[in-house]
Amino acid sequence: MDSRWNGPAKILLAGVVAWLGSGCVTSTGPKVQRQTGESVVLVGEAPAALAFKPVPSEPLGVRSRYRPGAGGVEYVAGRDYVVDYAAGTVRRLPGSRIPDFQTNSLFGQVAFDHSKFPGFGNGGFFAFVDYSFRAASVWPVQGSQVAWLPKSAAKLQAGGDFKLVAFGDSITAGGDATQPDLIFWNRWADELRSKYPQTRVTAVNGATGGDGTVQGGQRLQAKVIAEQPDLVLIGFGMNDHNVGGVLIPQFEANLKELIARIRVSTGAEVVLFSAFPPNPKWKFGTHRMEQYAAATERVARETGCAFADIFNNWQALANRKQPEDLLGNNINHPNDFGHWLYFRVFSELGL
Repeated sequence: MDSRWNGPAKILLAGVVAWLGSGCVTSTGPKVQRQTGESVVLVGEAPAALAFKPVPSEPLGVRSRYRPGAGGVEYVAGRDYVVDYAAGTVRRLPGSRIPDFQTNSLFGQVAFDHSKFPGFGNGGFFAFVDYSFRAASVWPVQGSQVAWLPKSAAKLQAGGDFKLVAFGDSITAGGDATQPDLIFWNRWADELRSKYPQTRVTAVNGATGGDGTVQGGQRLQAKVIAEQPDLVLIGFGMNDHNVGGVLIPQFEANLKELIARIRVSTGAEVVLFSAFPPNPKWKFGTHRMEQYAAATERVARETGCAFADIFNNWQALANRKQPEDLLGNNINHPNDFGHWLYFRVFSELGL
């Protein structure tokens, strides 16, 4: 099997999940890493699990804003929360200033219709945690995709103008990111600018909220082809997978058509990326996202496109967490930390 593809990633991700559950550390002692701004929602005084188990001897902080130093409230250990380092959890204390997720309008709702809950969302309920951890396995698991992006790699290294277009649904459009520069592809574009200061990297938002691959085909000319980009990031699946959406065979056919049209009309290279599962309590999801993620990877393999494995890396990091911890709208939009997760996977593509 070609090691550049992510089939082996699922095995490695399973190892990450197993480690997260066990908390074991190798005898050589993995190096300490830093997690910044990991989001949790805290329900009453019940413990909320972090993705990794914090190192007790290292600083741990909890705040109300994703970015350090962005204002808001710096919560105080012993007053607002307590940490169980052995379990890797954070718990609200009585009288805490951390919002209680029990007061969220969607808390406890099953098979909920979000339209019946005006003002729904998790934006005011997140606590963001900074901590250090020791990971015995690698995360994210994402193979280099440079073999499928030779023109992009060469142009970035040569300098001059380089344009990427992010094309997809509301996730790609930046739904529930609190600032435009925190959208995952903007973060990645900033990283490319830093890595290639001689290159003028332009990033264009060509995504439209609510779109699936059908609407993508209708908007392709105006949103992508007219921009004449060098690289196109294509992220669909969330809306295709919903009740009344697009079945897998048509989803694959639609993606292939988008890729073919982009190549003929622009010569641009393409990165396909999968999506994460929406809230399992949401009424309108078919909750078969793993099938749409696998279909996205199949299309990338069959068409010779690069592939970013968001689905499996999201699942590995979210294994110990509640879905609500990462969902800005409590349905299907990543919050700022979720956009960081996407960014980290893109960062491993090798460009």
